Amino acid sequence: MLRLLFSAAVSLLFFVSCKKEEGNDQPTTIHSDFSDGKDGWQAGFSEYNGDNVESYELEEGIAILPSPLDETKTAYRISGMNRSDDLFMYLTKRVQGLQPGVTYHGRFTVRIASDAKSGGVGAGGAPGESVGLGVGLTVDQPTSSPDENNFYRMNIDKIQQCCTDGDDMVVIGNVANGKDEYEYTLIERTGEFSAVTDHQGVLWIIIGTDSGYEGKTTLYYSNIEVILEKT
Repeated sequence: MLRLLFSAAVSLLFFVSCKKEEGNDQPTTIHSDFSDGKDGWQAGFSEYNGDNVESYELEEGIAILPSPLDETKTAYRISGMNRSDDLFMYLTKRVQGLQPGVTYHGRFTVRIASDAKSGGVGAGGAPGESVGLGVGLTVDQPTSSPDENNFYRMNIDKIQQCCTDGDDMVVIGNVANGKDEYEYTLIERTGEFSAVTDHQGVLWIIIGTDSGYEGKTTLYYSNIEVILEKT
């Protein structure tokens, strides 16, 4: 009888252990619509001169969607004037509770309001097609800091303008609105990226634009979804 009870207990422990392990394999979904604020996202800027930062008109924060979109909804607004031929504007968020030292594959869906018409013309490039949108996952927190010349640069290998991937990010499209007029329109871009978590099971999500257009870009991130799955 004792042997049967011991055998049953071992079987139960094995079953619970297996179920727990299976649970850890479930995808982790990060979804933000910014209806209740920044939801843990942080904005930043890079590729600009700190000596005359005011001229870049850098702005970020939660704002109401612009007309003709639904003005009862909010989004994460980020804006800047590209005076360096390569202004980078980004959002980043820390994700914890993942398994340490494991590769996670991220599937990104990003909805942005952009007023850059398709086929537009501007200094340095088109206001839509010359502004690349990229996504990535990193172990280190993405940050921007000044070099010896007070020029702000990223600590990660980001995308370069519309068309070049970095080690830590990939280009998933541009910000052209798909119309022949300068009108705010919701556009959707999707992409994928993989990275290995640190020893605490942490990754940082980064989503950003790198501009070849030498003018002002103002975007509204209305919805971000990232699904992380173990590979």
